[in-house]
Amino acid sequence: MNLRWVLVVALSIVSPAPRADVISDWNRQANEALALERPGIAGNPIAMARTLAMMHLAMVDAIGACEPMFKPYLGALPGAAGASPQAAASSAARTVLVALHPAQSKAIEQYYAEALTAVADGDAKAAGLEIGRKAAQLLLAQREDDRTFDGADTYRPFTAPGVYVPTGLPVVSNVAVRKPFVLKSVSQFRPGPPPALTSALWARDFNETREWGAAQSPLRDASQTETARFWQQLGPPAWNQVARALSTTRPLPLAENARIFALLNAAVFDAYLAVFDAKYHYNFWRPITAIRNADRDNNDATQRDAGWSPLIDTPPHPEYPCAHCTADGAAAVILRSAFGSGAVPPFKVTYRGMPDVKREYTSLRQLQDEVSMARIWGGVHYRNSNEVGEALGADVGTYVLQTILVPAPSRAMPAERPGKQ
Repeated sequence: MNLRWVLVVALSIVSPAPRADVISDWNRQANEALALERPGIAGNPIAMARTLAMMHLAMVDAIGACEPMFKPYLGALPGAAGASPQAAASSAARTVLVALHPAQSKAIEQYYAEALTAVADGDAKAAGLEIGRKAAQLLLAQREDDRTFDGADTYRPFTAPGVYVPTGLPVVSNVAVRKPFVLKSVSQFRPGPPPALTSALWARDFNETREWGAAQSPLRDASQTETARFWQQLGPPAWNQVARALSTTRPLPLAENARIFALLNAAVFDAYLAVFDAKYHYNFWRPITAIRNADRDNNDATQRDAGWSPLIDTPPHPEYPCAHCTADGAAAVILRSAFGSGAVPPFKVTYRGMPDVKREYTSLRQLQDEVSMARIWGGVHYRNSNEVGEALGADVGTYVLQTILVPAPSRAMPAERPGKQ
């Protein structure tokens, strides 16, 4: 894995005592374990989303075996009426995390022991522990073929014999071999191509990023510069942080909360596969390449800047569409289904890479718009790419929401909370 992708994740590393919300507690613990993992996992949003999706899918199915509310993801667990759903959830989470991240097993086992102190000893607890283990083992077996996840990178640089090209390889070029959790294929929602280089749309986007995203842009103010740097953080830790905040201010029943976290992380994982499929299909150039080669795009409305550099480091993969925006689009669809599409109680997002900065939002739309602009102010994306990425993510999120963990027969889901998007 290319070490340039080793980004610091966006969580405060703490070990809170277990609270009433076993779903949020284990989500926090899993993010802590991921933050401490080796670089190939801690800096890789796809690997992070995979762990979180596996853990939460095992948890929701374990809880469902105790209290059936949704069609199970795995569909192979025996019923466990009377079993403790809290014990089942903790057992499922612990089993998945220890299997995937043995280097973090000491901290995970310690947290597991603390979590179980909140569940009274007895047959219900024992039955819950057993069904949680079974759910986790089924999920692990289903994903056995991608357990190592760091597959061989076979990307072939574009060059001619004898001609030098930069030797740092891009990441996630082998996305076609990755298995989605829900999508039928990684290309299921592949968007159309980026704008033609001779178009007015290309000139608009090119010039906006060239002017606002330059390392020393005179247009960008200090707040916008901070925003661009802040949103270098990755999607999985950020959006799980948002989910925990919303589930605290607008609590859901245990099974519904388990479902939302499972849908969120499955959707984000599949959204990453979808966006990287599109990235390597179109292989579109980043601003630093386009701006230094604008004399070759046959567009009189663009101008070459031989020494142009972006504010933040350019990610090592093709530009189109925006991966941050795609993850945002998927996550927002899932969270809106539970918490509404309008204003929500204010929530904060932090970034471990900037520990003194806390950003507050009052809607998911506000957060999405800020991330989109941050990628332009950072000099690594174009506006159209952001819009296409968000739409791609929304398609993935909607499909996930409609396909898995749907209400069991005779169960009705609560209506979406009202509000303007």
